[in-house]
Amino acid sequence: MERLLVIDGNSIINRAFYGIMGNKMLMTADGKYTNAIYGFLSIMFKIMDDLKPEYLAIAFDLKAPTKRHKLYEAYKGTRKGMPDELAEQMPILKEILRCMNIRIIEKEGYEADDILGTLANLAAKEDINVTILSGDRDTFQLINDKISVRIPHTKAGKTETEDFDEKKIADIYELTPKKLIEVKGLMGDTSDNIPGVPGVGEKTAIKLIKEYGTIENLYENVESNNDKIKGAVRTKILENKDLALLSKQLRYNRYKCSIRYKNRRIKITRMG
Repeated sequence: MERLLVIDGNSIINRAFYGIMGNKMLMTADGKYTNAIYGFLSIMFKIMDDLKPEYLAIAFDLKAPTKRHKLYEAYKGTRKGMPDELAEQMPILKEILRCMNIRIIEKEGYEADDILGTLANLAAKEDINVTILSGDRDTFQLINDKISVRIPHTKAGKTETEDFDEKKIADIYELTPKKLIEVKGLMGDTSDNIPGVPGVGEKTAIKLIKEYGTIENLYENVESNNDKIKGAVRTKILENKDLALLSKQLRYNRYKCSIRYKNRRIKITRMG
């Protein structure tokens, strides 16, 4: 069966940049940094050699505000800007990818996550297997029988990857991938400045979603006193319903992008 590889461009170039730092900070003779470019391409070539996908696309974020910023002004408000040393490498990397005839997709008002979700689901409907390469575990909600996620991580100075499919998600969380949206809604996400219910961490959130299924059903039971939740957790849940529902909406990363091509399939043009 054919395979589409979709890459979260911002996630992978950030990992590449911070993975090659210090005295390993590569640069050209005229002083341009190249560590992120080198690291990104190394990761990309490695996974292409491993999976040998028939199709490839890379999604990038744009600076313009997204739908999530309109829902919640403080979304990602605690994040620092991109370092100049990394920012100067972004246009160079994109030009290299275009010269390789690799499809780059970016759209105002949407994050790379939304584009990844749109492309993955389009391909899955056409009976194409999909691998999403990203360091963002929010992509786990997209996993199904056709879509898997590969997460890179650094071990002993080397980049290794870990694959996640439906079985692995069930083994780790004892939930289906889609239910992780509910978990994230309750626990929030400090990296994206998404509040959730204060004091409810992953362990408690998983327990609640295993029992009640959805955030909406949880509140229906709590508000009608048809629950067994006690103490401070119950009080925090009752006091923060709006934050829980907002957090769930912000975590749902499959806003449908109106991305259209003459051919939905994104063909790889191999080098050499």
